[in-house]
Amino acid sequence: MNNLTPFSQATPESVWAELQEIQRYLKELHAENDRYLKEKFAETDRQMKETDRQMKETDRRMKELQKTLGGMANSHGSFAEEYFFNSFEDNEQNFFGEHFDEIRKHIYGKKKNIEDEYDIVLYNGVSVVIIEVKYKAHKGDVDKVLKKAETFRILFSDYKDFKIYLGLASMVFYPELEQECINQGIAIIKQVGDNVIINDAHLRVF
Repeated sequence: MNNLTPFSQATPESVWAELQEIQRYLKELHAENDRYLKEKFAETDRQMKETDRQMKETDRRMKELQKTLGGMANSHGSFAEEYFFNSFEDNEQNFFGEHFDEIRKHIYGKKKNIEDEYDIVLYNGVSVVIIEVKYKAHKGDVDKVLKKAETFRILFSDYKDFKIYLGLASMVFYPELEQECINQGIAIIKQVGDNVIINDAHLRVF
């Protein structure tokens, strides 16, 4: 922008010219600011779109991972159930020191607002054995096992007067979990090498 004409030398024509020069300068400045802001907004919009794309891609990968892990967990759980069921079926004559006439798996019951599922159940004329199976059991699973005796008597009233034994079967046990099972009177059933070991010395009737 040119220097302004000194006031003492100003004429109407020079003042008008300078006003036009100022107006042109302001227009150029406005245009430059507008261009700058548009570039910044465009860059911000591009970055936001890229961030959104990355977040969607991360979400997609997380869902795929969860699906894969869920499938692996279900596969491991199914393997454990089949493994222990076959072991119990082969040795049911001596299971818990009693003879059992029948062994079943995946028993489901529902009555009003109560429902439950039992992985493995053994029956005879006076006793029922309910086995909760986990690929890798945790201490928190003990409360779930204890609940099974209560729900079973409600859902299957024909067995309400039967003795009920509880067991937790897992491919993996750790000392704190075993001790909690012992404290609660739940049989410990685990894989040791190629064999299934049952610790029921502390077993109690529910």
